[in-house]
Amino acid sequence: MKILIVGSGGREHAIAWKISQNPKVTKIYAAPGNAYNKVIKNCENINLKTSNDILNFAIKEKIDLTIVGSEELLVDGIVDKFKENNLAIFGPNREAAMLEGSKAFAKDFMEKYGVKTAKYKSFTDLDKAIKYLDEMSYPVVIKASGLAAGKGVVIAQNRNEAEETLKDMMLNKVFASAGDTVVIEEFLDGVEISVLSITDSEVIVPFISAKDHKKISEKETGLNTGGMGVIAPNPYYTKVVEEKFIKNILEPTLKGIKEEKMNFSGIIFFGLMVAKGEVYLLEYNMRMGDPETQAVLPLMKSDFLEVINAGLNKKLKDIKIEWEKKSACCVVMAAGGYPVKYEKGNIIQGLEKVNNNSENEKIFFAGVSEKEGNFYTNGGRVLNIVAIENTLDEAIKKSYELTEKIDFKDKYSRKDIGTLYIPVSKI
Repeated sequence: MKILIVGSGGREHAIAWKISQNPKVTKIYAAPGNAYNKVIKNCENINLKTSNDILNFAIKEKIDLTIVGSEELLVDGIVDKFKENNLAIFGPNREAAMLEGSKAFAKDFMEKYGVKTAKYKSFTDLDKAIKYLDEMSYPVVIKASGLAAGKGVVIAQNRNEAEETLKDMMLNKVFASAGDTVVIEEFLDGVEISVLSITDSEVIVPFISAKDHKKISEKETGLNTGGMGVIAPNPYYTKVVEEKFIKNILEPTLKGIKEEKMNFSGIIFFGLMVAKGEVYLLEYNMRMGDPETQAVLPLMKSDFLEVINAGLNKKLKDIKIEWEKKSACCVVMAAGGYPVKYEKGNIIQGLEKVNNNSENEKIFFAGVSEKEGNFYTNGGRVLNIVAIENTLDEAIKKSYELTEKIDFKDKYSRKDIGTLYIPVSKI
């Protein structure tokens, strides 16, 4: 089989690594990929970025399966274009992709089908949005409705901060057109849980849970990032939480997918909040999460390609995904200054000190380039360092030991990935 993976980060490296374990896979193409093609057998980067260019390549090369990690291309309708040409592709069609592409659309969908979520209102008019702030209690959550690379959410602590945030998004266009529409919603104080799942539009099969760490600094402070680390499974995902998630979020989501005739095979990422004993949906993502994927896939015992094929063939109800009874911790090594201003092109040293062929330690390239046998930083988030151990404490300890073996100029990592600041018994 020839597989095409669309995207360029650590998520795509993890997908390529997992897919490559299937003996039927003879070639993997990455569009555009990064330097992980140098560490995965029979993997080749292709510099393609638009839906049409990727489609034409898939037709020419007779690609057997395309897996999409790019939210922009999903919203652009790449899945619809592939299906029109009878090509196998794993991901949501244009309509379903709007559950991620538009937070306003997603919140309206949740309300329509009874998905438990925070109270909200959407606005396209700045003056009306500012006036609505008078009705809110603080802190309050303000979201740019469109795609903003995981950075378009602000928790405003007071009225003045909220008004300035609205002006930044809607008037100053700090998130470009993503802020043309904003969602203002009540703040839920609790703990977050990520649940990746796979669907064939007939059933939704959850993966193991994960806990992302979004902020740049310890104790969840500072600017939002694409994710500074993750653990899996999430200790807060108790049996009670799972039951409430399935009843109040997963099942009504599936009902909505069926009634809206969003006929696709792909991933649904549920971003959950547990607050005061209740489970709420914060957001949908319609692709593998980053960096959740880098911690979840190493724990998957089942063949990921076979799981995907079950989804494409509407046979998910017949499969059971097997998981390692272990824990994973992924620590992100970032360039100094991320997520604002940072250097690229600094040489990375010590990669050979991590045994990437081991079952217990992995390096996934997030922003890495290669030249003449050397690897260089090529993004804000540079490396994902993953350890898999029998307990969470052991995985956390091992992942930080691995990061110490690797060096590049101004490297930065949070030091508290996996720390549970709220006891599980308190949620």
